[in-house]
Amino acid sequence: MPDIQMRFDKDMLVLSAPLRSVLARQGVDVDRDLEYMLLVEPEALRDTVRMEKIAGAQCLVAATEGIAPARLAHKGMEERGTELALAALGMLRPLKPQHLLAEIGPCGLPLDGSSADSLNENRAQYARAAHAFDGQMLDALFLTGFKRPDDLKCALMGVRQVTDIPVFASVDVDGAGMLPDGRTSIEEAVALMAEFGASVAGFECAAPESDVVAVARRAAGACDLPLAVQLEVLRRDPKQGAASEENPYYCADTMVSAALALRAAGVQFLRATGDASPAYTGALAAAVMGLDVALSTGQER
Repeated sequence: MPDIQMRFDKDMLVLSAPLRSVLARQGVDVDRDLEYMLLVEPEALRDTVRMEKIAGAQCLVAATEGIAPARLAHKGMEERGTELALAALGMLRPLKPQHLLAEIGPCGLPLDGSSADSLNENRAQYARAAHAFDGQMLDALFLTGFKRPDDLKCALMGVRQVTDIPVFASVDVDGAGMLPDGRTSIEEAVALMAEFGASVAGFECAAPESDVVAVARRAAGACDLPLAVQLEVLRRDPKQGAASEENPYYCADTMVSAALALRAAGVQFLRATGDASPAYTGALAAAVMGLDVALSTGQER
């Protein structure tokens, strides 16, 4: 796998979609069973990711979002983080991805920003999660699903205590570019990412294309890091016939114009999430195939 840093601000790249939606459609209780499947049925998960690779995703994302010890503890697996990391990465390597990323999501512990003990406990969660990947060949860690700046700050600080590999960071925002706390803007979030060691800054959003593009332009203006955007598909509904405010990405075709508009806004990494299928990943990949990152002016970097 080539070093992904060599491609920063160059090639447009697409990340594989999360496994959760596809597995849920197959009847899997993802919240309960995903980690167990990684250990005992990795070939079933590999088949799902293989479709993402065939669709054109250059970056395969390991399904380790719940690897923080506090979350594994709910399943009686708090001591099996390294085993899960090995299984998740080992499942993907036979697919020969161009780049391999590993997700780390919020640890789920309460966080009191005024308490040193609380801050240290939270940072330790992410340090232990990152430690699970020690010695493994992967291109980057992917901190995703963060809804509060304090949680993201702890995650970045914890990860950076133990590793210097590239780190992608992503927060959830609405169409106005605000985090769910209602106080933090996308500009503040990406500035925090840059300050605390992220290599790529990003956000996930379910808003219509025009709103997402506007948020991306604001993010590009607030930091000098490569940008990643995750488009959340709320509901696949080909019978809908046209994009709506309530469900803008109703079919895979909607990804094409969104991908090109986000490229023009300076975004490099694209991903479909939520109820996305491999067809969404394929549409993103086809739209930007062979293209380099563009500045918001439309000029090549």
